Amino acid sequence: MNRTDLVKAYQDRLATYGPGPQAVQYADHASHIARFEILAAIDPGMESVLDVGCGLGDFCHYLRARGSTADYLGIDLVPEFVAHAQTAFADDPLSSVMLGDARAELPRGRDYAILSGVFNNLMDDNWGFMTTTLRRMYAAARRGIAFNAMTSHVDYRDPELFYVDPMQVFAFCKAELGGHPVLRHDYVTRPGGFPYEFAIYVYKSPRAPQVA
Repeated sequence: MNRTDLVKAYQDRLATYGPGPQAVQYADHASHIARFEILAAIDPGMESVLDVGCGLGDFCHYLRARGSTADYLGIDLVPEFVAHAQTAFADDPLSSVMLGDARAELPRGRDYAILSGVFNNLMDDNWGFMTTTLRRMYAAARRGIAFNAMTSHVDYRDPELFYVDPMQVFAFCKAELGGHPVLRHDYVTRPGGFPYEFAIYVYKSPRAPQVA
């Protein structure tokens, strides 16, 4: 799938399902929120965030629902998603959304860059897309990045999705980004589910344990 096909696919989903989890290729609201819980755990008190592939801006809604006043900037390549999010956040001076591509230079100045679901679709060069995007995110963020992807440790694979070895991604983050990665392969997106995805945090500075 190339960029044009990807944009068209999401435009079709939005037209079919309306603004909601299915428009951004998630099964339901609960699993969508579960992923945000994992990504936000990189720093529950984050003060600013760049949301790469923000879709309808749902991560910002998640933050605001929990009382966060983080400075939020979302970026997405689907014009209809961006327009919808801009309307939704029109009265929120701490939120903004812009049209853009994760493979290009990303806006700098936020503490963290996060990404959810962007690596899932099968593309012409998934590994190249993933590593280029992670480099862009890491360069843009001041303190670190958090992202998720589909794990290769599964007993069933959807032929239209991209699965990757978590250790290969961890090794890339450690060797190529130069940060301090944390691999999360311990969660499910719904009770009783199977851990078919993983998340990685990459901090720019090592973290010391909190001693009482």
